[in-house]
Amino acid sequence: MEAPKLLLLILLIPCDLFIGKTLGDGVTHEEAKELRDEVREMFYHAFNGYMNHAFPRDELRPLSCGGEDTLGGYALTLIDSLDTLALLGDRERFTASVEWIGKNLRFDINKTVSIFETTIRILGGLISAHLIASDHNTGMRIPSYDDELLHLAEDLARRMLPSFDTPTGIPFGSVNLLHGVDENESKITSTAGGGTLTLEFGILSHLTNDPIFEQVAKNAVRGLWARRSKINLVGAHIDVFSGEWTQKDAGIGTSIDSFYEYLLKAYLLFGDEEYLFIFQEAYKAAMKYLFNDPWYVEVNMNSAALVWPLFNSLQAFWPGLQVLAGDIEPAIRTHAAFFSVWRRYGFTPEGFNLATLSVQQGQKSYPLRPELIESTYWLYKATRDPRYLDAGREILASLQYGARCTCGYCHISDVEFHKQEDHMESFFLAETVKYLWLLFDLAAGPDNLVENGPYKYIFSTEGHLLPATPEISLVREHCSYFGAYCRNSNLRLKTHSPESAQTNSSGSQTQHADSSFLSRSSYQSSSPVSGLKGLCPGLTYEQRFGISFTSPVDPSSEDENSSQRETTEVQSHSVVLNSNPDPEVPLSGPHNDHDNGPARVPQEESPSSKQKR
Repeated sequence: MEAPKLLLLILLIPCDLFIGKTLGDGVTHEEAKELRDEVREMFYHAFNGYMNHAFPRDELRPLSCGGEDTLGGYALTLIDSLDTLALLGDRERFTASVEWIGKNLRFDINKTVSIFETTIRILGGLISAHLIASDHNTGMRIPSYDDELLHLAEDLARRMLPSFDTPTGIPFGSVNLLHGVDENESKITSTAGGGTLTLEFGILSHLTNDPIFEQVAKNAVRGLWARRSKINLVGAHIDVFSGEWTQKDAGIGTSIDSFYEYLLKAYLLFGDEEYLFIFQEAYKAAMKYLFNDPWYVEVNMNSAALVWPLFNSLQAFWPGLQVLAGDIEPAIRTHAAFFSVWRRYGFTPEGFNLATLSVQQGQKSYPLRPELIESTYWLYKATRDPRYLDAGREILASLQYGARCTCGYCHISDVEFHKQEDHMESFFLAETVKYLWLLFDLAAGPDNLVENGPYKYIFSTEGHLLPATPEISLVREHCSYFGAYCRNSNLRLKTHSPESAQTNSSGSQTQHADSSFLSRSSYQSSSPVSGLKGLCPGLTYEQRFGISFTSPVDPSSEDENSSQRETTEVQSHSVVLNSNPDPEVPLSGPHNDHDNGPARVPQEESPSSKQKR
């Protein structure tokens, strides 16, 4: 079928367009080069600090100039930094790092590790570096390289496979790399934890010709989506055995964020329309029930009743994702609102209360997160609006004057007082610095692997470069995914029209959504592929992939729920952007004008973790 009209602006706009003598308020072409060079120096200040004082431990303690093991004790920051070294064109250090890892890294260790963190940081870092080091076309090929990183990645992924052995297909949150899943391991995991594996595991299947990795990751997504609410929202935490939601708060931030991200990116990278179908439905629901222009709130996944009007810093990736989806206008407004929080404090706190317009108690830290910078880069790439260069310059200044410390860059434990904390996450070098450098390099006249290289790149949620090479992005039918619904000869199938395939939709989209992208209804099964057995002809898309509800939604009850939602819906105030916006974007946001009982105060995320759980 014809592919939906995704506005892949970041892939289609020539790099040299829109670059003039003046790029922003005071940001000249020459200053863009200076800012890019300043970010490069920032990277090496932190990278050298790690290599000199922490390596081969996982992460740097930048105040005390020491090291600490935070994930598995296997040089986490070095692995996470590999493709940033390649992006900067540092052949010498990239080569030396790849060779050291190939000779010294092993995963047959008695360590219990996070499936999510290990996948996005370690597995993604190894795969990205392998694809760069093994390919002449990247300009960074290492002559002596013999697929060592790929072999390590495959070994690591196989050691994580036992975590997927659950009745729902949703993996446990942790696994022991030597002994498998502990018998006392928690059965509760986050939606992001189970739904943010498809890119890394999928690419690994394509590189090794073993479908098991792609299959388990895809089954995990199906397991989550099959348990969505009747308004197409997912909760934050789920029991991987019973499939019951243990936290029913729906949002786009903590514990859920990258579930949405990987649905779209898996489609863009692999061309698998099942991911696109799920993303379309999930995105429409998010824009209908979570979007309170320009902010996003958390609601009950079943009733859409407001749970908490809170901006948390992990939400800041969303405008960047909207650029990939071609939904630019709401992305612009939301980014402006999020950036206004940064300007107020110099950083974004983990939680900002939209009802009181103040930092949420217990969520005052800024652990060097990249999400706002990521969205700034994508919006500049899509629009070439100079305001995003101004934003990048302010973000850089905040990091330089507030977070820079003796041997690297420090967490900010309190954004109101800019108190530094002795910790530097590996993602600071994998993402935060990378997106800042890409922003200014794009303005200066880009000369890097992403903009000028032989491939189009998708960024993982950890910022790793994943190329759309023919080997990876070739659209293929996977036999193991088909034919599972005809095993019972007594199964009675009912054929639906394309319209009926949409009856499980969340309803009308928001006025800001791109209708050509979000409202397509041609999801009927394609003709059986030659060589496949057991494929049932005449199924709708939902039937074919087993993701429709077992019972239809009662229209009367849906109307009742809608009425209830109207009485609890959050009010919002739009941010109006002019060509030369006022530096202080209004911080007015949604307020809960109805008494729904005691407000839930979100718990603070661990300052030493990027985990979306």
